[in-house]
Amino acid sequence: MIHAETDQSASASQPATPVRVSIQGYAGAFHEIAARYCFRETPIDIVPAHTFEDLVRMVERQEQADVGLMAIENTLAGSLMHNYRLLNESNLSITGEVYLRIKQNLMALPGQRIENLREVHSHPIAIAQCREFFSRYPHIQLVEMADTALSARNIREKGLEGIGAIASLRAADIYGMEVLAEGIETDKRNHTRFLVLQQGQPAAVETEVEKVSLSFAVDHEVGSLYKVLAVLAAYNANLTKIQSAPIIGHPWEYLFFLDFVMEGQVGFRQAIDAIRPLTHNLRVLGMYAKGEHFDG
Repeated sequence: MIHAETDQSASASQPATPVRVSIQGYAGAFHEIAARYCFRETPIDIVPAHTFEDLVRMVERQEQADVGLMAIENTLAGSLMHNYRLLNESNLSITGEVYLRIKQNLMALPGQRIENLREVHSHPIAIAQCREFFSRYPHIQLVEMADTALSARNIREKGLEGIGAIASLRAADIYGMEVLAEGIETDKRNHTRFLVLQQGQPAAVETEVEKVSLSFAVDHEVGSLYKVLAVLAAYNANLTKIQSAPIIGHPWEYLFFLDFVMEGQVGFRQAIDAIRPLTHNLRVLGMYAKGEHFDG
């Protein structure tokens, strides 16, 4: 997953230098939990980024972060199209992925009760995942914030009574919050997919590649996309994701984001070469191993 040169002459007893992993959010965020699962066999330092733009910038510049971990889709909220655009416009590549079961929890300062809360703060997606729970408490105003964990941290640092946060159990532990209700998400099969991002085009190890992510456009005429999909099917490429996004400045024309895994003996490079003449601006966003699923 991490493609970097190693010093073979280094002493085996010398501690490995931690990989600096940029995440959107702060200590206790679901991005941090996913990063620790993803890099569980590697020492890491978590580098907080306030926005996804900041995350991408950090990894591109390589000054503060070596790699990034960025959410790309959720089983309830769907695809994060803003992040697809950031990835496509960056010089970063996907080198891995991880899936995390998201468990949302309501927390507040110790001694608070749900009945006494006036507001609950959290990230917009977290709020959307819990609206059914809060329909039972119409007196509570839901307030959108930049991050789940940051919401909990703000309450603790400012001593805000009557204010709750939706965040992870790890955030509750870190910031000394009392959990008022666990697992308040509407759908208990709530998962988020995160992508591992690195600068440039790291050389993929052929035997490790199981999944390929592409972006491309096609001619604005009948059957253009079908031709691409038919060729991929002929090469036994099993589509796991297809998403369209408008091309700015070209009304009713679309950029397609596509993921596939190879089911047959033909290599993924042959499949990519076969569709290249049928597409415009084809970009290989990443070639990587299929991600594991973890229960957060």
